[in-house]
Amino acid sequence: MKLTPEQNAAVAGWIAAGDSLSTVQQKLRETFELSLTYMDVRFLVDDLDLTLVDAKPKADTSDLSKTTPPPAAKPAGAAADELDDDLDEDPAADDGAPADDNADLPPAVPGNVQLDVDHVTLIPGALASGTVTFSDGVFGKWIVDNYGRPGFTEISQPGYRPSPEDSEAFMTQLDQALRKKGL
Repeated sequence: MKLTPEQNAAVAGWIAAGDSLSTVQQKLRETFELSLTYMDVRFLVDDLDLTLVDAKPKADTSDLSKTTPPPAAKPAGAAADELDDDLDEDPAADDGAPADDNADLPPAVPGNVQLDVDHVTLIPGALASGTVTFSDGVFGKWIVDNYGRPGFTEISQPGYRPSPEDSEAFMTQLDQALRKKGL
């Protein structure tokens, strides 16, 4: 279907303003009494060499270092606390046990964290998984869920929270490992 130059200019203006194809379809019907299918509108936009403008720019999800996981959210099936300090308190503090569960362990070398990524992730809802050993010898299994949030599925010491240095080293190594895998 051929449109008049006035109609072509109107379509170009609507697309430049960020209107979607369905909105352009509706405006053509209301303004010019033209009944076009969605596919016809798509072809029209292509024929006019117009580029759809995204009204809301999407966030760059390819760079994990720029995003922070929501503080109160846990991945499905996570059995241990996440790395965030603002989650639930240590359960050992409720039963009168000393708050420092790591008192009998040798002093940790800050940031000496070893991270491995599984070659195949078989956990439902997980983008990636693997194992980690922190500088104080505590080890566990981690996942990154389909929302990009890291968490633990298993940990060798219940209620464990890594040191800030270990947390930073873990997140840095995780970011690098996932980038290598293209995630």
